[in-house]
Amino acid sequence: MLPMALLGLDTDNGSEFLNAELLAHCQREQITFIRGRAYRKNDQCYVEQKNGSIVRHLVGYDRFEGSAAYRQLAELYRAVRLYVNYFQPSMKLRTKHWEGARARRTYEPAQTPFQRLVDSGVVSQGTLSRLEGIYRTLDPVMLLSQLQALQDALWRHGVGGRAVGEMDKEAATTVRFGLNAAQPLLEQATGEHGPPLIRPPKRGQRTYRRPVQPRMPRTWRTRTDPFDTVWGEVTRRLEVRPERTARSVLEELQVRYPGRYSQSQLRTLQRRVKEWRARALLLFDDQWLSEDAWVEQRMHPSLRATTDDDRELLPEATLG
Repeated sequence: MLPMALLGLDTDNGSEFLNAELLAHCQREQITFIRGRAYRKNDQCYVEQKNGSIVRHLVGYDRFEGSAAYRQLAELYRAVRLYVNYFQPSMKLRTKHWEGARARRTYEPAQTPFQRLVDSGVVSQGTLSRLEGIYRTLDPVMLLSQLQALQDALWRHGVGGRAVGEMDKEAATTVRFGLNAAQPLLEQATGEHGPPLIRPPKRGQRTYRRPVQPRMPRTWRTRTDPFDTVWGEVTRRLEVRPERTARSVLEELQVRYPGRYSQSQLRTLQRRVKEWRARALLLFDDQWLSEDAWVEQRMHPSLRATTDDDRELLPEATLG
């Protein structure tokens, strides 16, 4: 239920919005209905931003199926609605102008949606009193603990996250949201007793959960290898002097082929050289020791590198 009258509705081009039922409802309630332009996804940029900062940030990326998951998701949204509207401030862009190639932006003071609604003056006194009453009863610390317990309960419904039997057994009952039920919520969701625990995320750690997927080896290329035509030349130089860095090789290629290679391709060459070194076998040069009179045995040949493909061409004494 909205605290003010809905005057307009702006949606994207999905069939969940563009249908006869929603159009008839907007005509009946005298709501202006417009949609974004076709193939202009940035028309809904502010809505998509909320999908990332609120929905994906709190719900995650798991796939949820079935009525039980739907009920648990609805309970989570009941807590998210209060937490975001009453305790999450945001800044709105006031002005934007260009100074040459640089954009200067001015923002309004940070306010929560509830504070911004109160300052707008479009809410009736009765509705405002009801919203302020809800605000006075909320405890942000307790609300956050409830939110975390509801997240744990929802993630049990994720498809592929747990064994089917375990998921059905633990997700049989829906963890309910209540303004004064932080402790029962925590015990019901986690089985733990004691005061509700707040689990702040570690620095650099996201609060949402992505589904665990096995990482497959990458065997394809998205663009042409710039060093494909000269790779034989590069490997010959590395075989002679394996201690050379990729930077020195790139500088030599820039002199030999002017305008063909840039510094932005250094990271690509470093990865290629790293892969080559992982396959290479280094042989130490002890020939200078054979010139000393006290050395009677013949040592390994000169220091050079060879790949696994070349090892079969070397004598057994060379390989050690």
